Amino acid sequence: MKIVARCCTPVLLCSLVLLSGTAAGAQSAPAPQPAIDAGLALTPPMGWNSWNKFGCNVDEALIRSTADALVASGMRDAGYQYLVIDDCWHGQRNAHGDIQPDPQHFPSGIKALADYVHGKGLRFGIYSDAGTKTCAGRPGSRGYEYQDAAQYAAWGVDYLKFDWCNTGTQDARASYSTMRDALNHTGRPIVFSLCEWGTAKPWLWANGIGQLYRTTGDITDRWEGHEQYTQGFMNIVDLNEPLWPFAGPGHWNDPDMLEVGNGGMSLEEYRTHFSLWAMMAAPLIAGNDVAHMTPEVRSILLNRQIIALDQDALGMPGHRIRKLGDLEVWTRELSGGNRAVVLLNRGATPADMQFTWADLGYPDKLPATVHDLWKNTTVTAHGSYAVPGVPSHGVAVLQIAP
Repeated sequence: MKIVARCCTPVLLCSLVLLSGTAAGAQSAPAPQPAIDAGLALTPPMGWNSWNKFGCNVDEALIRSTADALVASGMRDAGYQYLVIDDCWHGQRNAHGDIQPDPQHFPSGIKALADYVHGKGLRFGIYSDAGTKTCAGRPGSRGYEYQDAAQYAAWGVDYLKFDWCNTGTQDARASYSTMRDALNHTGRPIVFSLCEWGTAKPWLWANGIGQLYRTTGDITDRWEGHEQYTQGFMNIVDLNEPLWPFAGPGHWNDPDMLEVGNGGMSLEEYRTHFSLWAMMAAPLIAGNDVAHMTPEVRSILLNRQIIALDQDALGMPGHRIRKLGDLEVWTRELSGGNRAVVLLNRGATPADMQFTWADLGYPDKLPATVHDLWKNTTVTAHGSYAVPGVPSHGVAVLQIAP
């Protein structure tokens, strides 16, 4: 998060162009580093964050009602476990330098709020910044890292999102390492989310510092395009996808939070958004008004089969393997020898699409079941599989099991 000053086409087969797995000039993945905690974020974190829908309009009543809604909607039981307050919860520091919550909006204090969230069977997250001020101008953690980490641990924090505003000439790796050390010093397991926007290429060094790290600027609730410091979700997809070799259990590429349900895109586009985040093994951090979401939005966020794709224990992100104009084929290796395939139609009209067993590394004559994760249908196929009429701005998401 950042605030500035504040057609039907022929069946795809051999004519598709094979793409490289990484962006031009991308470096190879570094050797894995020891995880901060072997039990943290072995699959991509799932939860909810206040920023995309509510911005600075946060208070304890909103957080309590959202905790209630995460339970009542079934989201908690589907895996959305972290409830994270983003920017603007802060008040000022007291005479001892301890950060305090805004007394008007959080009169009961953060500890009482965390206790309420924990009482709902959820985990509690909070936000700060590596600079002197947060993006919204609240007190940052620069020079107070150990003091703030101790405060968060005392409050019962389970997740810290750490932004990158007002950092001047600070070195990103050093700054995030300092807060990592401060969190470790508390002795409390706290998931560490690096929100550095990808400018210092954290995928090259963040493994062993945080469990997830932003690879792009901020997302906005639109299909594509740029607006100030934000980008449409397809622009973010194109930036994040080439980085798939760098992610895995305990260290995830983070293309920012979900916009599903915030009103700027169609339901078809939201299904595509959710599907691609799952295919890329991205954190699934919802950002909508959970207490007032429509049944259609709920059905997207609660598609257990798409969630299972995101949470696959192998932790191998999917990536684009073929592209012909607006038509793309993505694959992902899954645990148990299975594969996932996404057929993506970025075009303005429906399109017939196909992939082959060779795309998956399977022998041509191998029989396999093909399960559609949105339609919940299963068929048996040999050698290849075709999907007629993939919708405009839509996807087919398939799981193939030999």
